[in-house]
Amino acid sequence: MKVDGRHFRSIWRERDGWSVGAIDQRRLPHEFVVAKLTSCEDAAVAIRDMLVRGAPLIGATAAYGMALAMREDASDAGLKRAYDTLVVARPTAINLKWALDEMRATLAPIDPLERAEVAYARADEIVEQDVEINRGIADNGLKLIEAIAAKKPGETVNVLTHCNAGWLATVDWGTATAPIYLAHERGIKIHVWVDETRPRNQGASLTAWELGHHGVPHTVIPDNTGGHLMQHGLVDLAIVGTDRVAANGDVCNKIGTYLKALAAHDNNVPFYVALPSPTIDFAVHDGIRDIPIEQRSGAEVTDMTGRTADGRLETVRIVPEGSPVANYAFDVTPARLVTGLITERGVLKPDRAALAAAFPERIASAAK
Repeated sequence: MKVDGRHFRSIWRERDGWSVGAIDQRRLPHEFVVAKLTSCEDAAVAIRDMLVRGAPLIGATAAYGMALAMREDASDAGLKRAYDTLVVARPTAINLKWALDEMRATLAPIDPLERAEVAYARADEIVEQDVEINRGIADNGLKLIEAIAAKKPGETVNVLTHCNAGWLATVDWGTATAPIYLAHERGIKIHVWVDETRPRNQGASLTAWELGHHGVPHTVIPDNTGGHLMQHGLVDLAIVGTDRVAANGDVCNKIGTYLKALAAHDNNVPFYVALPSPTIDFAVHDGIRDIPIEQRSGAEVTDMTGRTADGRLETVRIVPEGSPVANYAFDVTPARLVTGLITERGVLKPDRAALAAAFPERIASAAK
């Protein structure tokens, strides 16, 4: 994807061949800053503190974290320590554990003297695989947008999205935004309603930033506006991302997604979820019951950071002192509210049979 005409990815190997560059997403949209990761601990902190975020990018960062660890200590103890450090960085996104399991399976059987080189090669493969998968999501999701555009020739297709499932949440292309970017490149008139997505405002800060810099028409809206827009025929379809999809098709995504799905269902608006196959967790059979929901610091709710009129970045408190807050980072949308799952292998029904038929190798992996 592009930032003011220049191609960027969200994470990459630096020119020295071993350190890792990543866009510091905590600084967006007001500052574009590249962070340099030089250790496993750097990668763990980047994931935990949301310098990087989004399930696919978390997985890619963890893979490079393992490679950085092998550069420092490639012993069996070093491998275990790196895995244990990274796997607890954030609990909800299944791509984290998937990437770490892939790395460990590759590295454990080989001579420790070979592990660093092999680790970087496998991490690079995971990164390139993410880009390839997301391009597949773009192709399959484009067909949905094209079908709507054909029914309203010359008119704009309006898409609603929640949080940031754009290229900043992956290595490139994004998941929910991938079909949008491809439709834009194909000349389809498209407009995106961008939920602000409290409390961290990833929609307002990140999705709006990347759509704007790529030239895609969009409008930022308060989180509670989507239902009103749907009631008045201003949303043609909703496309969101996900951090984990259970075997039964339940979808875990940023808090507030469930409410959008309810509104879409009530207004007969198609509600799609875009996901790469590593986000499917066949070990979880009931998403509402079994997916762990991360609870983050209350400061994300009580405080907000923004740019003042004179250009300074300031953090202010918006909640009265002494008022308790709760900060559930995710919710689970039951499969019955999902129109379809946009994957690299097609648009699937949100149920076990369709997921199993499309990704039998993922079932085998989950059974190990």
